[in-house]
Amino acid sequence: MLDVVFSHSYYYKFDPKQWKNKTPYPPLGTIYAASYLRENNYKVGLFDANLLDDPQTIAPYLAKHQPSTFVLYDDGFNYLTKMCLTTMREAAFKMIKIAKKQNCKVIVCSSDSTDHFEKYLDQGADFVIQGEGEITLKELLDALKTNEDTSEIKALIYKEDDQIIKNSKRPVLRNLDELPLPAWDLINMNAYKAIWASGGNAFTLNIATTRGCPFKCNWCAKPIYGNRYNSHSPEYITKHIKFLSETYDVNRFWMCDDIFGLKPNWVQNFNLELKKENLSISYYIQSRVDLLLKEDTIDALAESGLEEVWVGAESGSQAILDAMDKETTVEQIYEATRLLKAKAIRVAFFIQFGYLNETKADILKTIGMIKELLPDNIGVSVSYPLPGTKFYDMVKDDLQLKANWTDSDDLAMLFKGTYSSKFYKKLQRYVHKEYRISQGIDNLKQLNLSKTKSILKLAYYVPSAFVDKWQLKSMTP
Repeated sequence: MLDVVFSHSYYYKFDPKQWKNKTPYPPLGTIYAASYLRENNYKVGLFDANLLDDPQTIAPYLAKHQPSTFVLYDDGFNYLTKMCLTTMREAAFKMIKIAKKQNCKVIVCSSDSTDHFEKYLDQGADFVIQGEGEITLKELLDALKTNEDTSEIKALIYKEDDQIIKNSKRPVLRNLDELPLPAWDLINMNAYKAIWASGGNAFTLNIATTRGCPFKCNWCAKPIYGNRYNSHSPEYITKHIKFLSETYDVNRFWMCDDIFGLKPNWVQNFNLELKKENLSISYYIQSRVDLLLKEDTIDALAESGLEEVWVGAESGSQAILDAMDKETTVEQIYEATRLLKAKAIRVAFFIQFGYLNETKADILKTIGMIKELLPDNIGVSVSYPLPGTKFYDMVKDDLQLKANWTDSDDLAMLFKGTYSSKFYKKLQRYVHKEYRISQGIDNLKQLNLSKTKSILKLAYYVPSAFVDKWQLKSMTP
């Protein structure tokens, strides 16, 4: 028997776009919490939903292990869980009901339950944990084990006499090195490796070096780790990498921080620690263009093994960046991209269309920036209002029939923007085609024979983009 069974509500197969990529990551936040409880003498198990296709399959697992507590603990490091996709919410509700039928006490910790706790309590959850969960979860389980009062435990939400009780929030954990390494042994690593191999991708594991983000982009929600920024030490992360390298033969990593290497000299010291341990790795990160331009950051990143950086470019229009409270400039996007390319570091752009008051001129500036800078990859989306953000407050009156996407490729406009959902879905596809055309032409000019496939695909993309452009024109006044 187990004391606690952990699970989470992200099913890659319920998100066709992500499943097609064949690059699933284990639920890092979940196994951090599991490890923390295990270190505090709880017998824990993990029902990893990532690669499964039916929430009902948890029933025999619970029946076999008979835990007193079921914890639905989503991976707060996975930005997809922050989107509160309705397919995953429905899966969570099914799992809650199954656990209740097996007489489990049910505890939920996730972005969605933090934002919509009443929905989870109505579905049968006994407690919802707001935000970062490890410390609260341990205190709650300790109290339940001895039948002590839970009313003073910070960050809890629960029902009492049909009234929702919301305790005060808990300060975020500052010394992250207090946490044990995640419980990687609970993961079926071979299953993940097989899926990556089936897609022809080099196997990569996810590591978080920090929690939180101090920047105030007005559309970005931070329901779990908040607006604070706390960091593991370079020594802790190097120890983590060494463990994964020696145990699972993994040397490529996705540093899944909101912002990597913000703390002064962290990247430089991380590079030194890797050298001390004679570790040779490759990794990719998310960052901001303004941070990349500080001191010798790009040099240290390149030397330590950085392979690719995803930057929140968002727009080629300064007016849109300013409206977002992004605090970056178009010029910084250009400069950072050129410096990264000079160091042979791949650079990828997150692009966001559909922000309030966006004009056709703003859209054309963004497309022009992509075609001129030719990043190595792009991710194109539309503005998505998330609870707890200034942007959400600006558009919440429009959120009536639909307030969340079904899956990550939904791309529906949930508020009244400049153009329709149909326009922006077509725009997303058009921009990708224009990007591929620019890549193909550049490869042709350079006679880059290793990119022959990109050149040959011009025969498809050129006429297809022309049709899309004509259709986009027909959708605008």
